[in-house]
Parts: sequence; structure tokens; C-alpha cells
Amino acid sequence: MVDPEEKARLARLDARIKAAKGATEERPKIEEHHSQAQLAWRMVIELVAGVAIGFGLGYGLDVLLGTLPVFLAIMTVLGFLAGVRTMMRSAKEIQAEQAGDAPGEEGD
Repeated sequence: MVDPEEKARLARLDARIKAAKGATEERPKIEEHHSQAQLAWRMVIELVAGVAIGFGLGYGLDVLLGTLPVFLAIMTVLGFLAGVRTMMRSAKEIQAEQAGDAPGEEGD
């Protein structure tokens, strides 16, 4: 049978051990879960969306005006350029966040 004084001493020791373990354990950051893969997919989607929108607009204009390859090529290139510009803006925003700045501090 365990005497009550020793039981209390063991409880205090257990509490100290739990406190020591809690102090040394690092809590994972919530943002780390998304980190690099999410940012890469965001940029890919922005680029693809720009190209797809340009392609769709160009094809639609060509069908309406009967000039099939002209607007399709022009709008696809413009969509690509818009996608790249959006990607660059996102990269600048992410770089500012990682540097510790607020994303809207610098002039556009």
C-alpha cells in the first residue's frame, strides 16, 4: 500500500514532468501546414486562369467576327502576360509577408 505522503510527492513530480515537457515541445505553426505547396499552386492557377480567360475571350471574338486565328492568338498572349503579372504581384506580396512587412505598405 502506498502511503498518502508518497502519493502526493509522486503527483507533484508528475506535474513537474508534464510542465517540463510542455515547455520544451514546440507547437507547430498553423501557417506551416500550407506553406510552399499552397503558394506554388496559387501561382500556377493564376497563370493558367489568365491564359484560359484570354483564350476564351479570343475564341469568342473570333467566332463572333469570323476571324478564327487572329483574336485567339492575340488574347491568349495577353492572357499569358496578365497571368505572369498577377503571379509577380503575388510573389511580391508573399515576399513582403515573409519579410515581416504588411502586404500593402509598398506602392504598386
